[in-house]
Amino acid sequence: MLGLAHLPLAVLYLFAEFIYFLLAYVVRYRWRVVTENLRNSFPDKSPAEIERTGKAFYRHFAQVIVEILKAAAISPEELRQRMRFTNPELMTRHFAEKRLVLSLGSHMGNWEWILSGAALEFPGRAAGVYKPLNNLFFESFMRRLRTRLGADAVPMLATLRYLVAHRGEGRTLSLLTDQAAGPEDKPYWTDFLNQDTSFYTSADRLAVQLDCAVLYVGIRRVRRGYYEVTFTELPDGREAKLAPAGAFPVTEAFARELEKDMRASPEQYLWTHRRWKHKR
Repeated sequence: MLGLAHLPLAVLYLFAEFIYFLLAYVVRYRWRVVTENLRNSFPDKSPAEIERTGKAFYRHFAQVIVEILKAAAISPEELRQRMRFTNPELMTRHFAEKRLVLSLGSHMGNWEWILSGAALEFPGRAAGVYKPLNNLFFESFMRRLRTRLGADAVPMLATLRYLVAHRGEGRTLSLLTDQAAGPEDKPYWTDFLNQDTSFYTSADRLAVQLDCAVLYVGIRRVRRGYYEVTFTELPDGREAKLAPAGAFPVTEAFARELEKDMRASPEQYLWTHRRWKHKR
């Protein structure tokens, strides 16, 4: 696997076309889940449009797979060329104030490259929360992939401990906070892509508890292998603290930004998961 990572991306994209063909036409990997998610999210689209969007998603997904593999060997120079941060000053302003920044992202674009790109853009200041894998080989591989360019990888259960340890240092912690929170998570419910949707609320709680700034991390593929990352200010811990009981202004603002991006580029979202499996 590591040997393949040293191949040029131009070669790996040939493999991606084969992966795309397998996923979309042979295995039809989670095709029913993908099309159901797309139909429910975009009821105005015709069956033909849903089919085209689904196939476009599989091609994008196949490219992301080889890009994630490439992350194990990509040079800092090449990644800087392929990941452009359009407004890094929004982040560095909070660093100057020595505030913790929660960077809220999702499974849009290439979600794995964002952390490595941030480690290069903001040296010594970027970390990402992840869920440890049971398979020891893949756990070791993914952890190496995420940290080789200088980022910290924080196990999910160590999130609060990490933030407390680095309070007052001016750092950012990335969380992928897609919808699909279950009843045990005490989720926030809102209308999202024409569906009643549950979101995790940890961002609101952490922001209030530790006086964090909060940024939405938007990413879009501008062409194959090249991405732009744009930050958007969300309500911070001070604003969230003033919200009425039962309101989650950080999570609601995140949902609106993510919804906008998913409508603009639906093929760039990870549709293979049952993110609406829970009911209010």
